Amino acid sequence: MNETTFLIFSIIKRALVSGTPLLLGTLGEIYTERSGVLNLGIEGMMALGAVSGFGITLMTKNPWIGLLFAIFFGVALSLIHAFVSITLKGNQTISGLAISMLGLGISGFWGKAFIGTPLKYKFQDFNIPLLNKIPFLGELLFKGDPIFYISLILTFILWFILYKTKWGIIIRSCGENPLASDSMGVNVNIVRYICVAIGGALAGMAGAYLSLSYTSSWIEGMTGGRGWIVVALTIFSLWNPLRALLGAYLFGGIYILQFILQQYYKIPPNILLMLPYIATILVLLLSANETLRKRIGAPKFLGEPYIKEEK
Repeated sequence: MNETTFLIFSIIKRALVSGTPLLLGTLGEIYTERSGVLNLGIEGMMALGAVSGFGITLMTKNPWIGLLFAIFFGVALSLIHAFVSITLKGNQTISGLAISMLGLGISGFWGKAFIGTPLKYKFQDFNIPLLNKIPFLGELLFKGDPIFYISLILTFILWFILYKTKWGIIIRSCGENPLASDSMGVNVNIVRYICVAIGGALAGMAGAYLSLSYTSSWIEGMTGGRGWIVVALTIFSLWNPLRALLGAYLFGGIYILQFILQQYYKIPPNILLMLPYIATILVLLLSANETLRKRIGAPKFLGEPYIKEEK
């Protein structure tokens, strides 16, 4: 493998690894927003998932148990948002921001004891026999972290449910026209609760991936704004899990590109660090236009509480 090939391989491999937590978070946010609920608390859920997964893994010496607890805490935090925004009909933007700050605060407090502690109990790489022997592609796609493969499987499962099943129609209808869904006998609030919980579970899993696999350590602020990138990616993917797959790896590539450019072209690191967030801001700015939101297929009742009495 010559230097150019190695560089390309390194960029793609790192983009896949860096894009995995973004993909998990985006898949969850797609389901949340498709049901009509805006969740801006992904950053806090990821942070809480990261610290809980790391702490429980240290206690149990089993990363899978740590992953399960990260999912649990992600769901728990998301249900607080669900209660405020769905049951109490509160402002979803304010609730999401509060949840984000709450998750970051709890994780920072809980994680003080873990700073500088190495993680000895890691996920074992999963090798697919025969396929992992294929030149270039074998090492790239068929030899990696199990959560990477879980994220790929989830992408296709969640896409199939959303677009090919009755449950998917119900979820999308709750975001497009909750009144019509309610008139057909669908409990809109329960559907939204379930979707918000799915979003929290996947955000917690994304956070656990950061601490248990990506860095194998706990550092305060390790989510590094990925939760906000997830919100932008949800829009960028047009609320479609398959597009989210491509978008997550694209943003993962942008994130990794800063290190490559810094190494080879001596570009100031502060400028490079801005790249993924500049892309995020651009997507969010474009999505703020109401006409454009309709054209790209944003759920019509996204961010609006459903009050059953209004008929």
